[in-house]
Amino acid sequence: MIDKVSSRFGVLNRRSFLATVAAGATVAALPSRLFAADKPTLVTSIRSLSNPYHAVWKTGAEAFASAIGLDHVTLVSEGNSEKGIADIKAMLAKTGGNMVLNSDPNDTPDARPIVESCAKAGAYVVTQWNKPDDLHPRDLNPYYVSHIEFDGIASGKQIAEILFKAMGGSGGIVALGGQISNTAAIERKKGLDAALAANPNIKLLDFQVANWKSSEAYDLTGNLLTRFGDDVKGVWAANDDMGTGALESLRSENLAGKVPVVGVDGIKAAVDAVRKGEFACTVTSDPFWQGGMGLAIGLAALQKKIDPAKEPPEHREFYGKAVLISKDNVEDYYKTNIDSHPTLDWSDLWGRVVGPIRS
Repeated sequence: MIDKVSSRFGVLNRRSFLATVAAGATVAALPSRLFAADKPTLVTSIRSLSNPYHAVWKTGAEAFASAIGLDHVTLVSEGNSEKGIADIKAMLAKTGGNMVLNSDPNDTPDARPIVESCAKAGAYVVTQWNKPDDLHPRDLNPYYVSHIEFDGIASGKQIAEILFKAMGGSGGIVALGGQISNTAAIERKKGLDAALAANPNIKLLDFQVANWKSSEAYDLTGNLLTRFGDDVKGVWAANDDMGTGALESLRSENLAGKVPVVGVDGIKAAVDAVRKGEFACTVTSDPFWQGGMGLAIGLAALQKKIDPAKEPPEHREFYGKAVLISKDNVEDYYKTNIDSHPTLDWSDLWGRVVGPIRS
């Protein structure tokens, strides 16, 4: 039961889980006997385990599932919305709706068919990052329990300002964005635009979409360096995977540590880069917490520990707490979040609520 979970279950080394990330199950291969008829199945739906952020998300989900002794399945869309939705529908059929889903929809429009399918099947669902503005958990009580985001405008602006400072307050930057219709990508770009408007001595040389992928960011950054040469004084990336791809491109030109990079997610490669002075900063939403807590909130609703319809608005659609990682705190962060993991209380469902999502 959620309220009796010992906090010791949160003390799990991420690396001990990362060894298993390649074993993500596909729905078709799962035997029916895997799912106990009297116990709900915990299901995680994410984009790709090759993305370090989502790999850590999976470890958090597995930590929570292990803590309470329930089966857990990871579904991976690989950036294919149709596959992501179809896999969830297949899992709903396999479990008879006796499941809790924690989903990061591949794209904003995907959230609607996902949550509507869950509600129809009687399954409980929490979404994160992406949903249409006119879709609300309150419209599908009690099954659509909560939607969680992190303030992308604030994060995009914050990392931009730190990048500008690292550049000495002037010069040209190139920027790498996520998927065009993705909520987080849209908001982080708005944050960058706000920072640029307030800093007229910084020039945006070009903005390119790298679709959250390190490989695309590597190629695009190489092209941008060829186009703009020494005019590139900084790189703004909407996530760390793209930021580390950009960093490798800079490294190939002997510019790592000379042209600062910033990103979002707090993945290990980015934290290492902050330690080395190659990244000016990153921001983390703590995917370990996201992976476990999304399931914990949904399970609490299924087990009638909470009644979603009676929860306040800031528990239904909320911003979670994000943490800046810069040279000032990177060593402490590394010790508590990379070498090990801080103790998490999975029963503290609302402890990281910052406030309701702006409409």
